Amino acid sequence: MEKNLKRMATMQRMQSTGLELFYQQGYYNTSIDDILKKLSLSKGAFYYHFQSKEDFFISIVQNLLFQKVYSMLVEPIEGQEDPLNVIITAIDDALETAEHNELDYGFVLSNFITEFNGKNPEIMKYLLDIMSVWEVNLITTLQKGKTDGYIDRHVDSEAVATYVISSYIGIRTLMVEGNPRTLRYKYIQQLKNYFKLISQKAVA
Repeated sequence: MEKNLKRMATMQRMQSTGLELFYQQGYYNTSIDDILKKLSLSKGAFYYHFQSKEDFFISIVQNLLFQKVYSMLVEPIEGQEDPLNVIITAIDDALETAEHNELDYGFVLSNFITEFNGKNPEIMKYLLDIMSVWEVNLITTLQKGKTDGYIDRHVDSEAVATYVISSYIGIRTLMVEGNPRTLRYKYIQQLKNYFKLISQKAVA
């Protein structure tokens, strides 16, 4: 039992450090030697836990990256009333976290999707699965909002979800080099204006 816990703790530390390095440097610019140096581990210790760099990265995607995106952008809106407000709150909270991140390189999931696109179909599948979970959750939440009378029934939920995802990725990219506080404020104001347009108008 104790040996198992120790192994899990080691893997968690390796994955956390690996995600940090891959996020900062990119997957292809990060070598196993870079990872070993950062972790103060031997090659033998690394290969005891993982078969390859790719295997290591996939474990990070399945565990840490999925959990990161899920807890930040999916879980806060699941099953909530007043979907437009909860979506704005979840996105604003995620942007605020990024705003205070001294080493911000953009939205981690979209960064990896860009890096692996056309290069590694297997890893792309894992990354796109995470994106799909977010998209499906947004569509479900918006559909529920239409049923519950918060959103105009003529609104195309899939189109709105696509807009929310693509605009979020865009603003996260701009925040890397721009003024994150100002960009976040302007983006959220415009998102609120857009959501007002698709909300169910009160009957006079």
